[in-house]
Amino acid sequence: MSTGYERIWVGVDAGKGHHWAVAVDADGETLFSTKVINDEARILTLIDTARSRASEVRWAVDISGRASTLLLALLVAHGQQVVYVPGRTVNRMTGAYKGEGKTDAKDARVIADQARMRRDFAALDAPPELVSSLRVLTNYRADLIADRVRLINRLRDLLVGICPALERAFDYSAAKGPVVLLTEYQTPAALRRIGVKRLTTWLERRKVRGADTVAAKAVEAAQCQQIALAGEKRAAKLVCDLAHQLLALDERIKDNDREIRDTFRTDVRAEIIESMPGMGPILGAEFISIVGDLSGYLDAGRLASHAGLAPVARDSGRRTGNYHRPKRYNRRLRHIFYMAAQTAMMRPGPSRDYYLKKRSEGLLHTQALLSLARRRVDVLWAMLRDKRLFTSTPPVTQTA
Repeated sequence: MSTGYERIWVGVDAGKGHHWAVAVDADGETLFSTKVINDEARILTLIDTARSRASEVRWAVDISGRASTLLLALLVAHGQQVVYVPGRTVNRMTGAYKGEGKTDAKDARVIADQARMRRDFAALDAPPELVSSLRVLTNYRADLIADRVRLINRLRDLLVGICPALERAFDYSAAKGPVVLLTEYQTPAALRRIGVKRLTTWLERRKVRGADTVAAKAVEAAQCQQIALAGEKRAAKLVCDLAHQLLALDERIKDNDREIRDTFRTDVRAEIIESMPGMGPILGAEFISIVGDLSGYLDAGRLASHAGLAPVARDSGRRTGNYHRPKRYNRRLRHIFYMAAQTAMMRPGPSRDYYLKKRSEGLLHTQALLSLARRRVDVLWAMLRDKRLFTSTPPVTQTA
């Protein structure tokens, strides 16, 4: 293989349909700039082209998600070094380069040049099968939950146009019974006709918990409105359809949660993670899907920083010790520790004791929860490092 350079850097502006690759040498001069279809044969051709130009090729991409999965898999399979250049960095640095225009070629050029000048970008590797599976499942669950929220909002909006009292009577996001009710009875007139007794029997046949309470509240709401509003019949049909969709979606979410739980518990760390109060299988699976094997973190402080739980300094001149919440962090990872801390805080134990201590020091609820979440990062890190389950009391250190 003929090589003209000792080392070159190839920046790839990744996309779903195609990528754009630009190679630069040690002086920052462009060696080639080309469009690459997101196809195995085309990507392999790009790899061969880059390797033919230098003894060592270093790659950089701006997306580490689904769009670049094939690209990353092929690069890792061929022993190539790949780093991740955040899109925020690319956007900020683009203004330092000549020209105001924005193109894929320019972005790829910036990515390559940043990888050439900096050595602090995170290295990328092909994730294990378990981590990839959990990422797919947890991302799919997030989409299902978002669909559920949209369905409930549409249902409540239509229900206001039929019977505002019936819309106010139930929390349709938290209880299945009222949604089952709407699959058959959506209008005040229909609810008044069937009455409490027969409606209770109808709901009991469909195994609705607390059928008598649901029936009584629904009929009481219907009694508050005697007039039929314009467009009621058409809206009632749409409410019926949305109620059926919502029930089917809930079953899909249950199936997805079951698959997440089963997949997560095949990980050797699952028992350790679940032993920590507040960290159930869903939050544990999301945690594994983000952090992988923790090899990308030097210590618990780096993990806390990635989760946005470590304050950053904003000092200038005489102003010192001025800390504030970071702006660049993983929102999902922060959400995991926040929700786990909130759940643990509700039950007696060391987490609640620490929360109450922070509240007594004058911290607001959110501040105390974030402080607890930061503390729990250290605890979870130590548990995974030492491969031990959570205990309410610190382990005794053996001394010689």
